[in-house]
Amino acid sequence: MSEKKIPQRSEVSAEYKWKLEDLYENDEAFEKALDDAGKYPDMLSAYKGKISVSASDMLGYLKLDDEITEIARDLIHYSNRKSDEDTRVSLYSGYCERVESLLTNISSAAAFAVPEILSVPEEKMEAFYKEESGLELYRLSLDRIFKRREHILSPEEERILAMTGEMKNTPSTVFSMLDNADIKFPDAVDKDGKTHQVTHGSYIPLMQGENRVLRKSAFENLYHTYKSFENTYTSILSGHLKTLSFNANVRKYENTLEAALDSTEVPQSVYHSLIEAVHANMDKMYRYVELRKKLLGVDELHYYDLYAPMVSDVEMKITYEEARDMVLEAVKPLGESYVELMKKGFAGGWIDVYENEGKCSGAYSAGAGVHPYVLLNHTDDLQSAFTIAHEMGHALHSYYSNENQPTVYSDYEIFVAEVASTFNESLLMQYLLKTTTDKKQKAYLINYFLEQFRTTLYRQTMFAEFELKINEAQARGEAITSDFLCGLYGDLNKLYFGDGITHDDEINYEWARIPHFYYNYYVYQYATGFSAAIALSQRVLNGGETEVNDYLGFLKGGNSKTPVDLLKGAGVDMTDPKVVSDALKLFGELLDEMEALASEL
Repeated sequence: MSEKKIPQRSEVSAEYKWKLEDLYENDEAFEKALDDAGKYPDMLSAYKGKISVSASDMLGYLKLDDEITEIARDLIHYSNRKSDEDTRVSLYSGYCERVESLLTNISSAAAFAVPEILSVPEEKMEAFYKEESGLELYRLSLDRIFKRREHILSPEEERILAMTGEMKNTPSTVFSMLDNADIKFPDAVDKDGKTHQVTHGSYIPLMQGENRVLRKSAFENLYHTYKSFENTYTSILSGHLKTLSFNANVRKYENTLEAALDSTEVPQSVYHSLIEAVHANMDKMYRYVELRKKLLGVDELHYYDLYAPMVSDVEMKITYEEARDMVLEAVKPLGESYVELMKKGFAGGWIDVYENEGKCSGAYSAGAGVHPYVLLNHTDDLQSAFTIAHEMGHALHSYYSNENQPTVYSDYEIFVAEVASTFNESLLMQYLLKTTTDKKQKAYLINYFLEQFRTTLYRQTMFAEFELKINEAQARGEAITSDFLCGLYGDLNKLYFGDGITHDDEINYEWARIPHFYYNYYVYQYATGFSAAIALSQRVLNGGETEVNDYLGFLKGGNSKTPVDLLKGAGVDMTDPKVVSDALKLFGELLDEMEALASEL
């Protein structure tokens, strides 16, 4: 049987494509808007020296900043979405570069603003509010600037820092080019001697297969290749750590963690309490390892066994239309308005459903002003169904935020971004567990849920701990060598998986392939977001109208409060380690259910 042919973009039916004409009618309209936006750097510069003198000029500047935000958002979304439709089209990659160049110019032109705002004494600022009532809208935004006063530099220093933006991205850019464009892996070989290509895209599917010889071969070939580049990857990551350290020092932060979390108003205690809570629940991960070893029927469990299905001979083929309807049923506890909005998204050109030649891989949601855009590469399986739930959770969060908040507060922080997406996944999983009667399918679903806990809560926390420790080592002046990175990463794997797994030395090099280590303390938010989503989904499912309204209020909150306060309003306090512990309590209950089902299969 021949493999299914991947269509060209032109061959995909319009009903399965997003509608970028909702942003700009055509490329010509986009180019005109981009050319028109070239006026903004000069318009911003014209306010230099005025916003600290005149209340009306300060208000005019802030309104202009909102206008630029809206225009830039549309330009970014059109250029990036068009490029992602077919990454081979140079016209649209060129659009992306032109937009990035414009944004750099805008950032440089606006570098004077924050230092100048900070030069306004408190009494004068209060007088400004009385003189221009329109400034009240921006009080919270301005207060956030004043709170960071000690970390803001002079206008000239800020301008210079803004100009270094592209240089600061060099480690991440070099990593991306090496990891995505240059590095090649030897083919893996299965038990019958058949070869299988190993790429970033094929690796996890190979790990999820039932052919253990093939899994071992792919695992070893991937990590032996990374080992051969270990010094290069070490140098790249070390350069990134130096960049973060430079930024923290220049802006007078005590450490890189404080620098990263300050802009999102998340206390450092949340980061540390996440790690502590997971450490306190390692017993459940060790139980999971023993259960996996038992269900796979192996004498020794290896790292290349972690993705293999614990429940075999189950195939859940789910078309896009079936998955769509399934998700709509699952989110019904959130009420009619939420369901109707999601239906609008499915029918209204929000989603690009199927793979085509050259299309960007993976999945994402992008919260444009007109409406969100969701990229999928649907493959008619269970994971694709959960991807729809996940990305539409992001999409509706963006929609509610944009509709209910003014521009200045419409863009929510990353800390809360993964809550809405994982919340919908949790609703879908619990809906399926309640409606599935076949024991083997139920075990298959629980296996999927357990994997979400392992890969999102435990694994991302391990990543977060690794990231914290390498930054701390950099701050102490220790040499960031390959031996240090591999030793630390290996020790963390031993801690997180325990004695039930045979430690393969190849796993010590996994750090080299993780792009998130270049995202500046990003990964912990997957784990905190997952924990919050589990708690909130349980609260909604076990509650009533009040709990639903609390959650919808959170979705509508944008950036109008701190992320921690927004979640408190929804019903969870992320400063309390109990949120993570309660999520892991559910993990333990799922293990109980899986162990009971396993004895019946």
